[in-house]
Amino acid sequence: MKSNFKFSNLCGTVYQQGNVLFTQDGNSVLSPVGNRVSVFDLLNNKSYTLPFQNRQNISCIALSPDGTILLSVDISGRAILANFRRRVVLHQINFKAEIPPGGVKFSPDGKWIAVVGAGTGKGGTSASVQVWKTPSLLARSLVPFELHRTYTGHFDDVVSVEWSPDSSCFITTSKDMTARLFTLNPVEGFRPKTFAGHRDVVVNAYFSSDSKTIYTVSRDGAVFVWKAKQQEQNEEENGVGPEPETGSIENVIANTRWGISKRNYFNQPGTKVICSTFHSPSNLLVVGFSTGVFGLWEMPDFTNIHTLSISQEKISSVAINKSGEWLAFGATNLGQLLVWEWQSESYILKQQGHYFDMNILSYSPDGQHVATGGDDGKVKVWNTTSGFCFITFSEHSAAVSQVEFAKQGQVLFSASLDGTVRAFDLIRYRNFRTFTSPSPVQFSCLAVDPSGEVIAAGSTDSFQIFLWSVQTGKLLDILSGHEGPVSGLAFSPLSNLLASGSWDKTVRVWNVFDRSHAVEPFQLSSDVLTVAFRPDGKELAASSLDGQIIFFDVSQGRQTSLIEGRRDVSGGRKADDRRSAANSSSGKSFNSLTYTADGSCLLAGGNSKYVILYDVRDGVMVRKFQISENLSLDGTEEFLDSRRVTEAGNLDLVDDAGDASDLEDRLDVEETLPGTQRGDLSKRKYKREARTKCVRFSPTGTSWAAASTEGLLLYTLDETLTFDPFDLSMELTPAAVHKAIKEGEFLQALIMAFRLNERPLIRLAYESVPKSDVKLVARQIPPVYLEKLLRFVAARLDPGPSPSAAVGVNRTTVDSGDALRSPHLEFDLMWIRALLFAHGRYLRGHSTEYASAFRAVWKGLVDAEQNILRICDENMATLSFLIDQSRAKQTRETANKEASETRDEMHLDT
Repeated sequence: MKSNFKFSNLCGTVYQQGNVLFTQDGNSVLSPVGNRVSVFDLLNNKSYTLPFQNRQNISCIALSPDGTILLSVDISGRAILANFRRRVVLHQINFKAEIPPGGVKFSPDGKWIAVVGAGTGKGGTSASVQVWKTPSLLARSLVPFELHRTYTGHFDDVVSVEWSPDSSCFITTSKDMTARLFTLNPVEGFRPKTFAGHRDVVVNAYFSSDSKTIYTVSRDGAVFVWKAKQQEQNEEENGVGPEPETGSIENVIANTRWGISKRNYFNQPGTKVICSTFHSPSNLLVVGFSTGVFGLWEMPDFTNIHTLSISQEKISSVAINKSGEWLAFGATNLGQLLVWEWQSESYILKQQGHYFDMNILSYSPDGQHVATGGDDGKVKVWNTTSGFCFITFSEHSAAVSQVEFAKQGQVLFSASLDGTVRAFDLIRYRNFRTFTSPSPVQFSCLAVDPSGEVIAAGSTDSFQIFLWSVQTGKLLDILSGHEGPVSGLAFSPLSNLLASGSWDKTVRVWNVFDRSHAVEPFQLSSDVLTVAFRPDGKELAASSLDGQIIFFDVSQGRQTSLIEGRRDVSGGRKADDRRSAANSSSGKSFNSLTYTADGSCLLAGGNSKYVILYDVRDGVMVRKFQISENLSLDGTEEFLDSRRVTEAGNLDLVDDAGDASDLEDRLDVEETLPGTQRGDLSKRKYKREARTKCVRFSPTGTSWAAASTEGLLLYTLDETLTFDPFDLSMELTPAAVHKAIKEGEFLQALIMAFRLNERPLIRLAYESVPKSDVKLVARQIPPVYLEKLLRFVAARLDPGPSPSAAVGVNRTTVDSGDALRSPHLEFDLMWIRALLFAHGRYLRGHSTEYASAFRAVWKGLVDAEQNILRICDENMATLSFLIDQSRAKQTRETANKEASETRDEMHLDT
């Protein structure tokens, strides 16, 4: 069992806070998700999350004009400078201030970075702006960040900064209801210009494309147009103006005397401007309001082009792409990300995660989809390849406690605390069956029979297990015997046995089709939290409240081994803990277990920042994964900062909302009461806890997922840089493989390549086999190499683009893992057919060992089929369009010909 899993993607969370950005080509959107940054490729319908993390939640991101440098700043002012295309961290710096969204901007020439409020510290106001030189990607320096200058003059916090098109100056806006114009370098006789007259906070200021007009937008809905004063304009028109000095072309903006040319108002009653952006080539001003309404205005005439309500909550961030066609919006309260094409009035992207915590997840049998359920009562299905949610079911009225796929993958079951179990059709996307109990109960767990005909759900209040028929929807049986809430259910993959765990410290194994339901329970030392069957159905694992994982032999009815995981899962001290993380006993248990596809290892997660991978046979920990390093979450720090702990308690838990300067920030809009589980708990701030509620292994065995506080985390095998030879010898070299291929010994070359286990060599030996010899070589492949060959062919059928190719990396720098994907579909299908025909009897006898390989091949075939269908549909649509255009052209030509003949006849008659 390989354990070199690495973080692959973050789903379930599309936007949290901060500003959203478009890339330079306008085809991708960058969105902050907690302390990470996700990239949504709108052209290829893909998404991925950058691998590096900030220390805390990100408040501001900025991308250089050439798209190579990404700067992400967290809420405490610590910034990461990364190579966006290579996805590697270059430098780190602490600006020592809270940077507002949009408070970091690269100059249009990419040489300078303007940072709002940097260096002021948390004690003072962020009324200054610092300009730094952009670090070079090539030159190595001990001090990569070089401060150019610090600009002051505002009397309150600076809100935003905007560069002029020639990068010679910039304009800042502030809470003191003014905007100020600064020059990058000192100009003789220049004093910073102040733009005053607004009656509320100036949210943003923008330059026109010719730099002759400045627009300022305030929070109360006013837009002021600033131009050169009339006297100067008349002098310029008459040619009486002052003679230009040296460098006057660069300092035209600085030497202009600005005055208000026009005052415009949005006239949106009861709303305030939250965010805005400006597209200078087309003079489009996009504004997002506090009511979820956004509008487009053409400047300087202030013509309203488009107004639409897209959300129930305020729009936190807005961005426009380079062509001015797509608008990106982020809503913090809903965790929603939208991309709107305003010309055609259609959504390009509309994604939203779970409103509250994500409770549970389940993989589809082919590993292509992941279903999640949350406290908001919604069930979402995500595509693991694209990272997008493509369907949301909202029928439940309470938190979803369990989701499970049927064996065929076309039906999804969910259990909820609202007392219902629902079945969803994933072909027609509808709820086609609802299961209820005779008396109202809350269902805490769910299990589906391997045949998909029977489902079981356990209750928390009646301590019973209910069985229903999927076909008829009728209640088949009620299993009684537990004396506490049922916490876990699991059907055996190969038999009719149902295992149940309960808070009464027992595990019971039921034969659901047996007349007698008398079972002998397995007694544990503490409450049972969850149960899981091994893929072959011969072993059962149960997790208890005291941090133990107990293994039982189902056929013999006895305990086989035990893993003490209390110390492994412990880690992270909460803000209100009186003891250190090592001495605290709270939450040191696993509430989710899952076996790997081959059953050799067990993955366990709980109320901790760690997910543990155990070797079942030896009972030892193989690897420990930390799901998050975000210090904004509770329980990620091993030691608390003593400077933050006072006599009144931890300062991180003190609610300082009443100290805000704005009335709407001081108001308690949620009307929280003492005892509520969300919000500020009436007196103290609520800090989300870093924990894992559910872990699941993919049926293909190459990835696993975790439903955590951050969202849906996906981990995949990192096989790009590992050298893992098999049965190596001194004579086995890459040169020997090339020699065997040259001499036509294709079987020998393929086996030698598999023994070296280097993917470029395997690909070379694989593709060198002639089509006529595929059946012969497949028949002679030894069984020990069958699984490796099946997985290799399945990986070639994977249609997903390589991560490096998604961001435009040169093909010569792509790692060897990307070389697997190939357009030779027919050749790969011939290999799969030949392998299954030649070794079908052996594979059937060892179906359990090859189950993960079979699922990987199945997933590859399904992906290839869907790609071919999509290409065919696109080609059919293109051909239909061309045919229609040809017919329309013929009709026009015929009509023109008839009209011409009619005119000729009329001419002859006259």
